[in-house]
Amino acid sequence: MKTSFAKVMIIAAAGLLASGCATVRAHKGAVLDPQLVNSIQAGVDNKASVEKVLGRPSFTGQFAPNDWYYIARDTSQLVFRNPRVKRQIVLLVRFDQAGNVAKIEHSGKEVVLALDPASRKTPTLGRKRGFFEELFGNIGTVGSVSTQQ
Repeated sequence: MKTSFAKVMIIAAAGLLASGCATVRAHKGAVLDPQLVNSIQAGVDNKASVEKVLGRPSFTGQFAPNDWYYIARDTSQLVFRNPRVKRQIVLLVRFDQAGNVAKIEHSGKEVVLALDPASRKTPTLGRKRGFFEELFGNIGTVGSVSTQQ
């Protein structure tokens, strides 16, 4: 009887440990229905109709307020690892000055930038200087008057 109880407890503990390794899936951003996205046509729709169909944009262009961006991203994450992008949709709706749709662009996961924030070096231009050259390199140049005109 004790061995069967111990086996059940071991199986339950293993199940709990295995459930900690489950993948967490998340969706962030806009919910873009492909049929609704395909219904938007350049030259036919305007800002009001796009907002009615897709909702408010995720953000507008910083330098071009007539550019509306809709972004949707699906990620998965295993335990303590960083989330990985499984699918991404970036929809750019560009309007003309009158507020009508001028162009619609789609892009996906290929525009995701892969960064390595753990690298211990900052890439710089120019030559590499040693410790003492960095420390003593400016002696005599601070406060000096330039002779060039």
